Formats: sequence, C-alpha cells, structure tokens
Amino acid sequence: MSDLHDLCKFPQRPINESYIVQLKHYLSNGIPATYTVEEAYNYTNNIETESETTTTPLHLICTHVPTDSSPEELEIVSKMVEVLFEYGAGWCFTDVNNDTPGCVLLKRNLKDFGRIYSQIVEAGVRAELLLRKVSEFDMEVIEDTDDLNHEEFENVPELVKEEAPEAEAEAKEEAPAKADDEIDDAPDAPSQNQESYLNTKLEYVDGALITKGRKDGVMMEWETDLMKLGCDSLFKGAKIDEDELDSEINILNIGFGMGIIDTMIQQQKPTKHYICEAHPDVLKKLRDDGWYEKPNVVILEGRWQDKLDELLSQGNVFFNGIYYDTFSEHYSDMLELFDYIVGLLKPYGVFSFFNGLGADRQVVYEVYKQLVEIDLKNYGLDCKFIQVTVPESTLKSSDDKSVWDDVKRSYWSCPVYYHPEAKFIEL
Repeated sequence: MSDLHDLCKFPQRPINESYIVQLKHYLSNGIPATYTVEEAYNYTNNIETESETTTTPLHLICTHVPTDSSPEELEIVSKMVEVLFEYGAGWCFTDVNNDTPGCVLLKRNLKDFGRIYSQIVEAGVRAELLLRKVSEFDMEVIEDTDDLNHEEFENVPELVKEEAPEAEAEAKEEAPAKADDEIDDAPDAPSQNQESYLNTKLEYVDGALITKGRKDGVMMEWETDLMKLGCDSLFKGAKIDEDELDSEINILNIGFGMGIIDTMIQQQKPTKHYICEAHPDVLKKLRDDGWYEKPNVVILEGRWQDKLDELLSQGNVFFNGIYYDTFSEHYSDMLELFDYIVGLLKPYGVFSFFNGLGADRQVVYEVYKQLVEIDLKNYGLDCKFIQVTVPESTLKSSDDKSVWDDVKRSYWSCPVYYHPEAKFIEL
C-alpha cells in the first residue's frame, strides 16, 4: 500500500481541496494513476510474480467514498476522479473481485451518487473512440506501469502523512486472486470467433439455443418480450407518414436463432420477409419448420457480410425495417453493418438490434449505449433507446437460481435493457 492509495481511502474528513493538492503532487512526481495495490504489495514484499488483478486508485475511491459525503465533498471527489483520468487512469481495470471501478459503485448502490459513475462511463466512451483512432495507425501502446521503477517514487515527499494502521493487512487482502467464475474468452472460442462458431454444433433445448458440449448461450426464450419490442419497431418503418402506409413492406432479420422475432414478423404479414442466416444447424431448423415454403419469405443462406453485398448490388431491394441479432460478432462488425444499413433502409425505415453490447457488465453496457448513439449519428441515423426491466430470472437471485443454471456462458447480467430504435435524421 502506498501513500497514494492511502489518500484515495479518505483517511480524514472533511474531504477538501487538500486532497486534490496531494493527489496532483503524487501524480506529477511520477506515480502512475494506474499504480495498483497489488504492485505496491509485491514490491514491498519482494514478490516478483506479476499481478493478475489491478486494484487502482480509482477502485479505492469508489470503494471508500463516504456515503454521507456532503455535496461539497462529492465535488472534491469528482475532481479527484477527473485528475486521475487526466493522468491516464483506466476506467475498466478489474480488481481482485473482477470488478471495475464502475462495478464497485453499482454494488454499493452509488450509481447516482454525485457524478463519479457518469465520469467513468464518459471516460469509457472517450477511451473507445481514442482506441479506434490509434488502431488506424501502426502504433504500439505501452501500459503506464510496464517496466515500472518503484524506487523512482518510493520517497516522494508527502504533504500530509496520514496514519494507516491496517494498511499492510488490507493490501494483503487485496493481493492477487483468480476469480472462480473466470470466463473462457480464448480467441478461438465459439463466442469470440465467427468461423469457430459456424463450425460448432448447436442444439435447441428447453427454450434455449446453445452450443453443444460447451453450452454457451446463443439465444434464449427469456428474450421474447425484447423481440416483441424489436418487431414493433420494425413495423413503425412501414409508415411513410402518420396517415400513409407503404404499399410494399419489406423486413430483413439478420440472425434467425430460435425464430422468435421472425414468427412475430410473419404475424404482421409483410410483403417480403428476408431472413439471413449462416449457421448450418439453424438453416436445418428453418427447413424442418417450413420457412422455405412460406410464399413471402426469402432465405439468405450465408454470412450477412456476403449476402447484403449481393442485395446492394441488385439495387432494387430496400427495407422498411432491419433487425440484427447474431452470435459471436463484435461491435466492429456492427460498425461494418452500418455501411449496409444506410444503403438498404428506406428513408422512413427503422433499424433495430438485440442490444447485448457489453451486457455482461452494466458499466460497459452503458458505455456502448453512448457509442451507438455517436456512431449512428455519424451515419445520419438518430438512435433512441427505450429502457425496460429484464426478467428477474436473468439475474442471480438470493437462492442462486436463474435462466443460466445449465448454461456455461451467459451473455446478460444487467437489470435493464436499452432497446434501440434508429431512423434517418430528418433534415
């Protein structure tokens, strides 16, 4: 535990300007804003192994900010957070409990306590946008604490020396430990790699579509109400204006899954209903369930990256509504999809998607919500979100029962769902 870490635990009240002065003093003298409790502990105890967790000063602020802080004190804490970000603090580093600083605030029910949580979300958005710019060039990004020389700041003069009688014990408690529920995010895992996913057997069991053997959740019945929101949004694009309905209503759904939204779309009797699906096991279900025989259904067999190219080349197919819900694709894929959306969507059409972006961690989910708004606006689309509460069964209850009990990898852990609805910006 270092003096910087002690400071971020607010040893004295009230929390006033002296905290900002001390924080700037430590950081300006070379102590990284990402310097972790684990690094300090390992250095003090001559431990050479690299820490797997990173309990940063920002974690400590989120853990120790007093819940009885006055508005004036909260403003000081907010300025401390701002200073840490100015010096390169990370918004999504995880601590010994696999929590980011934002997760810590959520667990303490402090999401709306001052501006700290919103500052973390805004930092996440800035970091993602910056990372994209950096990735456009051949640049090597070096972590702040790589090859760190602790002795350079070991004796940084303190402005105020605070007593921390249990600092060493607490540091030991916060020392590295591997989370029991670590998720397999190997690059070749079906959940991470599309080619691997398309070559992985799937099975439909008990109201769910999962990968056979691994039991990754691909789609589940609990999404039904969310699919209804999506279907309703798509058919809003059937209206040219409040009083005029389009004479030809075309709908495109990318990713059939369990067929929940496609069944709802069929009930609305669109002129043409396109379904794009690439997985062979799902295509078999489409055949077995008679979708190929439906007169208004067009099945696009293959990856949307290939099939939408063909539609664009035809130049005569446009949609009132486009929905996107695939597995084992990432936000970078969605950014590519936006290029197709603007070319295939009618001027009054609606684009929507299953919004599971970062939904295994709420703070990340809210970062992506803002990113989607920014990115779609760059394409001339205005995205509005409808906030709904998800079923309690998607979250671990007090008796530890949930829809994920027989699924190895869940894709949802947020209490709310942000349903997206995007239309071209009216000029």
